[in-house]
Amino acid sequence: MQVKSAEFIISNTDYKLCPKAHKAEYAFIGRSNVGKSSLINLITGKKNLAKTSGKPGKTKLINHFLINNEWYLVDLPGYGYASVSKTQKEEFQKIIFSYLLNRQNLMCLFVLLDCRHHCQKIDLEFMNWLGEKEIPFVMVFTKTDKLSKTALSKNMIQYKKVMLKSWQALPQIFYSSVLQRKGEKEILEFINSTNELFTS
Repeated sequence: MQVKSAEFIISNTDYKLCPKAHKAEYAFIGRSNVGKSSLINLITGKKNLAKTSGKPGKTKLINHFLINNEWYLVDLPGYGYASVSKTQKEEFQKIIFSYLLNRQNLMCLFVLLDCRHHCQKIDLEFMNWLGEKEIPFVMVFTKTDKLSKTALSKNMIQYKKVMLKSWQALPQIFYSSVLQRKGEKEILEFINSTNELFTS
């Protein structure tokens, strides 16, 4: 798939105000500062489509983008550590969970994970929750250019070992690097094939 157009549609805090659920939708989420906005900009080919920041907790709304006039890409608030108050963190959680549980046209959630870290409790708990709620998701390990192939392989073995303690099989896994443009083609191909399963 080639992204020919990417248009910002709307930002809000309530899934009820999202665009009509008549197109396939894909959301991106991850702990603060995992590289979510950078990956979105990479796969859409738009340098400033999603706002990037070195300051955690930048994304605070459900942001909808229309891609190729065919499907929606959604930038969700990050979870986990962010330089925000406890009240704000709870509000982010409410926004995220209500969206994930009620957005009927959500085909897949891309859960972004920093490849440099071992399996974090907050990530594991979140993915376990997704599994319990039967919300389809895939895992995207970001910033792979920051590790050698040996170190990356070692981290992935550890990650899978921890997850398989509570999962019979793991979701599909993607590896990405914005600097090396890695993962762009694979993610777009996955979305393209999944779009064929959508029925409005």
